[in-house]
Amino acid sequence: MPQTAQHTDRSPGPALNTRVIAPKRGWRAAGAGRAAHIERGAIYLGTTVQVAGLFPFLQASGLPAQGVPIGPDVLTHELVCIDPPGWVGTLTSNPSMWIQGQPGSGKSALAKRICLGLVGYGYALLCPGDVKGEYAPLVHALGGQVVRVGRGLDRINPLDSGPLGRLVDSRPTEERDKLLAEVTARRSELLGALVATAHGLGRRPNAEEAAALTCALRLATGSAADQPVVPDVIRVLRQAPKELTDRLMCRNESEYRAQVRDVVAALENLCDGPLAGLFDGPTTTPLDLASTAVSVDLSALLTAGDQVVAAGLLATWAYSYQAVDVARALGLDPRPRVLPLDELWRALRAGPGMVSAFDAITRLNRAKGEVSLMLTHSLRDLEALPTEEDRAKAAGLMERCDTLVLAAQPAGELARVSASKPLTDAERELVASWASPAATGIDGTAQTHPGRGKYLIKIGHRVGVPASMRLTAAEAAMFDTDPKFRQMSAAAAATPPAGRGQR
Repeated sequence: MPQTAQHTDRSPGPALNTRVIAPKRGWRAAGAGRAAHIERGAIYLGTTVQVAGLFPFLQASGLPAQGVPIGPDVLTHELVCIDPPGWVGTLTSNPSMWIQGQPGSGKSALAKRICLGLVGYGYALLCPGDVKGEYAPLVHALGGQVVRVGRGLDRINPLDSGPLGRLVDSRPTEERDKLLAEVTARRSELLGALVATAHGLGRRPNAEEAAALTCALRLATGSAADQPVVPDVIRVLRQAPKELTDRLMCRNESEYRAQVRDVVAALENLCDGPLAGLFDGPTTTPLDLASTAVSVDLSALLTAGDQVVAAGLLATWAYSYQAVDVARALGLDPRPRVLPLDELWRALRAGPGMVSAFDAITRLNRAKGEVSLMLTHSLRDLEALPTEEDRAKAAGLMERCDTLVLAAQPAGELARVSASKPLTDAERELVASWASPAATGIDGTAQTHPGRGKYLIKIGHRVGVPASMRLTAAEAAMFDTDPKFRQMSAAAAATPPAGRGQR
C-alpha cells in the first residue's frame, strides 16, 4: 500500500506515489491557483417557484433529531423525533399535542411511544383516566401503580385534594389560604360538571344552584374530619344552615327547598344507581405520586354505558390533577409529567359545560409546561357537543395545541381539520391515502389498518413531516389494544357453528 502524505503550504507540488491532499488555500507555486483571500460568497433568497427552476429537488427542512424517536420520514427516510417539551420556545409556545386518527390507525401506540420515551428522559407518566385499561401493561412494565376503579374494586373521591393534601394545614397562613382557595374552586367546578351529566341535571347549574353548591362545599370541607365527600355536600344542602340560606337570600324554608331541590337530586343520583359505590366515599387507594408511572383504570365501567364512563373520567381527572397540583405547590413533586388523555370525546359529550370543566381542570397543567396528549377520532366528536358555547371552546382545545399529529383520516375529515389548522393539498392527499380501503380479509387472515403507524406531524404553519413508526417486540406486547378482540375471534373460529356436528 502506498503511504499517504500531506503537503504543507511550502510544498512545491505533488510528490510521486503519494495520496495528494491540497493545502487549504492552494499550492504555493506559480500558476498553482493559490488564493490569498477566500470570499464567503453571497446568499440569495427566492420563492419556491423561482428557485425550483434552478434546483427542482426542493424539500422542507425536517424536525430536529432529538427527543423521542418515532421512525423514518416517509419521503426522505431521515430519522423523525418528537420532543414537545424541547420544542417550546423554538418551534412551539406550549408542549400540548393533539393526536387524531381513525380507530386502528395507531393513535394510542404513538402516545405510548411518546410516554415511554419521555419517562426515559425523567418525566413521570400519569394516565388519569384509562378507559380501556390499555395503559396498564406499560405502567406495570415501568414498575408503576395501576388503580382500578369499579364496583368491588378501588374507589376514587373526586373531592379529595390528593394523598398529600393533608399537609396543607402545615403551610404558612397566606400560602395555605391561597392553596385552599384553588382546591375549593376546582372542587366546585367539578361538582357543577358532574351534576350536569345525564345522571344529574342534564344541564349546567343555574346561578342559584351554583352558589348553593359552592357554599355547601365550603361548609362541608370545614366540618369534615379529613377530605369531604359528595354525601357530605348533600347533607349540608339538606340541613340548610343559616349561612347557606342567607347566601341564597331565601325568605323561608319552602323557597330554599325550591332552589336546591334539583341539585340535591342530581348529587344523590351520583351516589346511587349506576354510579353507586364509585365516587361516593373516601379514596381507597391514594395515587403514589412518587412512582414512575400511574394509571387510573376505568375499563370496569365500560359495561355501564358512556354516561357513567364520562362521569368517571371527570372524577378521576379532577382527583389526579388535584393530587399533582397540591404536591407541586408544596414542593414535594418537582418532576414534570406526561399526561395522555385518551378517549377525550367521551367526557366532552357527557353534558353541557363539560368543555369548561375540562379546561378548568387542566389549565394549571398547561401553564406548568407538562405534556398533555389529547387523543380523539374525529372533529365530528366535538361538533356533536350539546351547546354552541361548548363547540366553540372544544375547537379552541385543538387550536391551543401547537403540535398536531394526524393519523389516517378521510378527505372530508381533513377538510374540517384544515379549517382550524391549515393543511396543504399535498398533505391532505397523503394522509387521505393512508385511509384507503385495505384487503377485505375474506380468506380469514388478520387485517390491519392500511395506515397504521403512519403520521403527519405538523407544527404551526410549518410543512408537515410524514413519519412511519414500527414497534419493537417489547412495545408490541405492551401497546397491544386488541388482545380481547383477537381472543374472541379465535374462540369463535374454534367453535363449530350451531347445528353442525362432527362426522
